[in-house]
Amino acid sequence: MTMDATSQRFLMCRPTYFAVDYAINPWMDPTAPVDAGLAIRQWEQLRQTYLDLGHSVELIDPVAGLPDMVFAANGGTVIDGKAMAVQFRDPQRADEAPAYRDWFEAAGFELYDPKHVNEGEGDVLLAGDHLLAGTGFRTAHASHAQLQEVFGYPVITMQLVDPRFYHLDTALTVLDERTVAYLPEAFSPGSQAVLRRLFPDAVHATMADAEVLGLNAVSDGRHVVLPAQATDLAAKLRDRGYETIGIDLSELRKAGGGPKCCTLRLRQGKASK
Repeated sequence: MTMDATSQRFLMCRPTYFAVDYAINPWMDPTAPVDAGLAIRQWEQLRQTYLDLGHSVELIDPVAGLPDMVFAANGGTVIDGKAMAVQFRDPQRADEAPAYRDWFEAAGFELYDPKHVNEGEGDVLLAGDHLLAGTGFRTAHASHAQLQEVFGYPVITMQLVDPRFYHLDTALTVLDERTVAYLPEAFSPGSQAVLRRLFPDAVHATMADAEVLGLNAVSDGRHVVLPAQATDLAAKLRDRGYETIGIDLSELRKAGGGPKCCTLRLRQGKASK
């Protein structure tokens, strides 16, 4: 099967100040060494991969004292030229929100402020004509109603149950408008039933691949950029006709991030499908 790639516009933030100085998810250990230089080189490889695939990458300036700002996916949700800003659960990340909000405003997006805790595209994924919205650890369930009002897409709540997969984009990746890959064990029984109904042909990841954040992947409909260590998932995707590109983001994984965490999709005008 030949897949069609769609050109993407991404927002990223260079990990100039990357560190693991606190622990707000199970991946983070402030006592473990972090090689900031290696993190930058790995991030640069990810950015160059997007450029080589023909995508455009815009950059937001990193801010000293905000080591997690590299995880741009948490900076907002952008669909049809509208940008919803974020409100972080943890005070360590709170100052990232106005930095990203200012960027959206300067870039000309129609801007909306969150009424509840909402950690952006980390928990909000557009899948065809639905928004899959995660809750359970970060984004508040109450925010899902605002998402539907702002963007006009039906919102499907996804209940996350494993703290290692604290954002939706660590447990599920949208491959194209009809297909997703996900780890069933990361979701409540009811959410698993909904996923089976919505995506009967989904790719199921193994726990081993999820534990290297293999599902924290970025797809343009044909190419899937995912952690290099997620070998079984990559093989399954190739069997389905996707082209996989493995990237080593092992340093950023020490803070619980992978390719998708570093990448916010900017959808200008009508959402591309």
